[in-house]
Amino acid sequence: MQPTRAVPDFDAVRAEFALPEAFPPDVLAEAERASAERPGPGPGRFDATHVELVTIDPPDAKDLDQALGVTRRGSGFRVHYAIADLGAVVAPGGALDAEVRRRGQTVYLPDGSVPLHPPVLSEGASSLLPDCSRAAVLWTFDLDEAGEQTGVDVRRAVVRSRARLDYAGVQADVDAGSVHPAVAALPELGVLRRAHAVRRGAIELELPEQQVVPDGAGGWTVQVRRRLDIEAWNAEISLLTGMAAARMMLDAGIGLLRTLPSPEPEALKAFVRAARELGFAWPDGASVAEQLAGLTAADPAALAVRRAATVLLRGAGYAAFDPAAGLPAPADPRHGGIGAPYAHVTAPLRRLADRFGSELCLAVAAGEELPDWLRAALPALPEAMSASDALAGKVDRACVDRTEAALLTARVGEEFDAVVLRPAGRDGEPGEVYVPDPPVLARCTGALTAGALVRVRLMETDPATGRIEFAAA
Repeated sequence: MQPTRAVPDFDAVRAEFALPEAFPPDVLAEAERASAERPGPGPGRFDATHVELVTIDPPDAKDLDQALGVTRRGSGFRVHYAIADLGAVVAPGGALDAEVRRRGQTVYLPDGSVPLHPPVLSEGASSLLPDCSRAAVLWTFDLDEAGEQTGVDVRRAVVRSRARLDYAGVQADVDAGSVHPAVAALPELGVLRRAHAVRRGAIELELPEQQVVPDGAGGWTVQVRRRLDIEAWNAEISLLTGMAAARMMLDAGIGLLRTLPSPEPEALKAFVRAARELGFAWPDGASVAEQLAGLTAADPAALAVRRAATVLLRGAGYAAFDPAAGLPAPADPRHGGIGAPYAHVTAPLRRLADRFGSELCLAVAAGEELPDWLRAALPALPEAMSASDALAGKVDRACVDRTEAALLTARVGEEFDAVVLRPAGRDGEPGEVYVPDPPVLARCTGALTAGALVRVRLMETDPATGRIEFAAA
């Protein structure tokens, strides 16, 4: 049976979470004035328009934060990574600065976003659009033949992207052996950096990533987005930059880190035990990163193992530190999911912390004192970012849940094939199943065994709240 046409009410989601509808007039006026200023080369801003760079984003993206160039250099590699320079246009203490601090980050819904910055900046004057000179924070990395970083430089620059590419197009070019010259070496370096991630203990869950998309008939549907190799390689360059920024901050004794505590020993033991119970050999001393990297994507039991690994990635937060101002450095500065200290600096159009992180690194690299406004902002940033992260996650989940419920509302009583991700808890908490068609994650009651393929019956849906409940058939 074909699913019904789903018309979820995303405006109700906006209202429920009190998302702002528009920018105040004074903020828009300041953004318009800022968009008219185009910083050019000169003292304090390097002319890098000769550097071959391209952007790689989803096809409908307009807020282009990063432009990338990866080339061979001797036996190793050189990476240029240009980040939109919001510090050049957002005046500290102004109306625009106050508004973006209140918003925290761009919140995405299927039918449009609630942007961090007015579109005249985020989709216009500050976006790294092709064939336009733009103010940027330019990171330059040298790496050896194994993809290990040997040098890093960061400075303000003017850059000029050569092309606006999308993931599917670049992946097709990679498969055909005809990659854009600006990123010709990215596939080779990307593979090396992915191996580096496993060695340092990065935990990649690779659970099904649901997204709400138009169904072609005026409604919406849910799909599982397949992550392409080029996306993983591109993400490794962002991680390389964030790790370099964190190291710079830690060496300077001041900064803003994205943190995730290492798993508690008991949680790790419980996860290994669960994986073995699902039939996976786990040699003594093997790392979680190595074991997850070796799982087969299509194996139902492997999906349950990945779901079980989510317990290892709890407690994410932000840590601002400035001992001179009474903010001690975190006892554990690492991000457990990345396997190294990490800082947000690569998405300033969409995330508040990145502008401040970039300004910190620019000052440290230049051997300059941090400006007073930057130092004063640090203590409040962790709470602001944690709150906006939570809000963005809830909005995304609400949109997916309500679309799922709308798709299934006429199918109550039907049976579906499912993979058991988590059995029911001893306290009576329902288990969790993944239904591949349509791709739905939902609660399920009854006797369930993690990793098993089962038939489940749809018992309840509520498109207004997104509630869906199955029972073992």
